Amino acid sequence: MKDKKYRLTLLDFFLLALLLGFILFVVYRLTYSLNYKWNWSIIPTYLVRIDDETGRWTANVLLQGLFTTIKLSIWGMIIAAILGLIMGMARTSSKLLLNLISRTYVELIRNTPPLVLVFIFYFFVSDQILPALGIERYIRSLSEEQQGIVSFLAVPKELFIPFLSGTITIGIFQGAYITEIVRAGIQSISIGQWEASSALGLNYWQQLRLIILPQALRRMLPPLANEFINTIKYSSIVSIISIQELTFQGMQVMSSTQVTIEVWLTITFMYLVLCLSLSIVVHKMENHFSPS
Repeated sequence: MKDKKYRLTLLDFFLLALLLGFILFVVYRLTYSLNYKWNWSIIPTYLVRIDDETGRWTANVLLQGLFTTIKLSIWGMIIAAILGLIMGMARTSSKLLLNLISRTYVELIRNTPPLVLVFIFYFFVSDQILPALGIERYIRSLSEEQQGIVSFLAVPKELFIPFLSGTITIGIFQGAYITEIVRAGIQSISIGQWEASSALGLNYWQQLRLIILPQALRRMLPPLANEFINTIKYSSIVSIISIQELTFQGMQVMSSTQVTIEVWLTITFMYLVLCLSLSIVVHKMENHFSPS
């Protein structure tokens, strides 16, 4: 489907003028009316620094927090997508047990505040499940090269358990919403597609994999993109368990420099760039998969 061509009207110009006036008013209040001494020169020093050993430019705490946020979001998205796909197919299953398990999961997670889930998973998973599985002991037993790979893909070994706990929390929380998206996408496919694929001799899972899910994916892309963007934004909540992502690092900078508004605006801009980039990628995917 071709993109619609929009024509500007007088109402559009009026709304744009109002928006521009509001932006100018906010800038004026922040610049002249607010009794605040701006200090933007401190921001670049917390973005990059010169390494004392190599003499090269390297990421400082804010950029390091941004990289951790990206890793946290990617792994959280992967867990949420896998969990949401499995539970979404279970929600459409005719088997009562599978349907009951997935429905209980969705209702339990959707009606629980994410802040509560973070604390539950941090104190229960980190203190009980992960030590019982020996994950921390395994990470510390890796060679220096292998620990470097773990640090590149996630975080250094001393921060791995909180990072893993936060990733699992985000994945489980977002997986409940993706479950409903998958369920709605599957159920939006007409019954004729099921009947035709059944007439070809395909079983239920072959019908889903070969016929139903490829069609449903096109319809699920916009809401999935919204949930993936939410995953990036929800990643900031794990700062309360001292995961050194962007929000946590920003608060550390604010506590040490007493510079608040500049740091918050910088963090906001970084999140905005991440979310807009993901939105553009998903929009390209929608255009690619949509029928011409």
